[in-house]
Amino acid sequence: MSTITPTVSDDTGAIDTSVQAVAGDTTTVDALNPELIADLQTGGISLMETLDIAMRSLTANKLRTLLTALGVIIGVAAVVALLAIGRGSQESITSAITANGANLLTVRPGASNQAGGVRGQVGDAQSLTTDDAKALADPQNVPDANLVSPEYGGGGQLVAGNQNQNARITGATPTYLPIHNLTIADGAFITDDQVSSNANVVVLGANVATELFPDGSAVGQSLRINRQGFRVIGVLAPQGGSGFGSQDDGVIVPLSTAQRKLFGGRAIQGGATLVSNIVVQASDQNSVTKALGEITQTLRDRHQLPSNGDADDFSVINQQDILNSVIQATQTLTLFLGAIAAISLVVGGIGIMNIMLVSVRERTREIGLRKAIGAREGDILTQFLLEALIISLLGGLIGLSLGVLIALGVNLGGQIHAAPSLSAAALAVGFAMAIGLFFGIAPARSAARLDPIDALRYE
Repeated sequence: MSTITPTVSDDTGAIDTSVQAVAGDTTTVDALNPELIADLQTGGISLMETLDIAMRSLTANKLRTLLTALGVIIGVAAVVALLAIGRGSQESITSAITANGANLLTVRPGASNQAGGVRGQVGDAQSLTTDDAKALADPQNVPDANLVSPEYGGGGQLVAGNQNQNARITGATPTYLPIHNLTIADGAFITDDQVSSNANVVVLGANVATELFPDGSAVGQSLRINRQGFRVIGVLAPQGGSGFGSQDDGVIVPLSTAQRKLFGGRAIQGGATLVSNIVVQASDQNSVTKALGEITQTLRDRHQLPSNGDADDFSVINQQDILNSVIQATQTLTLFLGAIAAISLVVGGIGIMNIMLVSVRERTREIGLRKAIGAREGDILTQFLLEALIISLLGGLIGLSLGVLIALGVNLGGQIHAAPSLSAAALAVGFAMAIGLFFGIAPARSAARLDPIDALRYE
């Protein structure tokens, strides 16, 4: 047992007291380190020395340090993983929407009442015909249009041998292939002659071809669509994805065949052939607004509608507007998920504060000894703040690694796409350190303000 007589300075003057240190008490031995005493007596200790003291205090209780950081680990991992999943989902949806380009305009029958209520459900009205599509394809009417694809769709049952399935059937013209950015994997696509002759030919999506003809090539084979015989002339290359009407799960027949043979696409009045929608590809992304105006004016003229739009019997859907709406919705959802995950970081910060307060109580005599030999309040404050920051940084880095591993595991599952980002990682770790600093202030101030006399007497 050794004895020293330190001098304690406070607002009441100099007070001499004797302190006995037990050699087995590691915190007391650290407090009485000769080099530390020398530094304190010559004006204080450096930041690096304070950092070393903080590290030794944490490593002396490794398990408690790790358990204290557990809340931060879980919080950061949740934030990183959820933000990665949200970002990946946004990229997947955006990719699905823009697969055909962002310069597509879709004209649908029926129009929503912008002033309130619904004036005929979009897509249900019988207001678009093949002649409308021809008018939109005329450069004199819509000079900013590049391609026009009239389409007529519905559901049907496909039977090939002992295989059968339900699929979406689309009646189309040859422009359908380039306007939707599709490619033929085997065989050929529909021709103008086949459209003119109402031919019973069909082009299969990749999944449909595999389901109906698992044993070989589908091209040249026969199948029945709604009990009518058809010959397979081509198979589309896989497009991927399952949302937004993936063409992999559908089939394409000539437009006239769908209108006259499969779905009876005749208007109630006039006998004109109906179309479900007309897809117009603008010349480029900068021409979308002009093309939209030209389409609207052409159809109003043809349908003899007023120019104010109150009586429109059609709707023009801008794909860019859909994309912007989806991006905004997914960003909001991603931020919401990140905010929920961040709550666990706050809980982790509260855990840090609780353990640090316990640590201050356990190390009361150590703090008293350091103040007795000349440590300033700032030195004690800095030490405990560094300990809180180290715990939060340790938890942040471990949580970051865990979050990235979770995101990679999600990608391996193949059902959901996750895209970790450097900005999200930096945000999560930075927020964790800010939480650690914020919740470390109270214990650090409590330690710094301990009265050295009371601290030395503490049992």
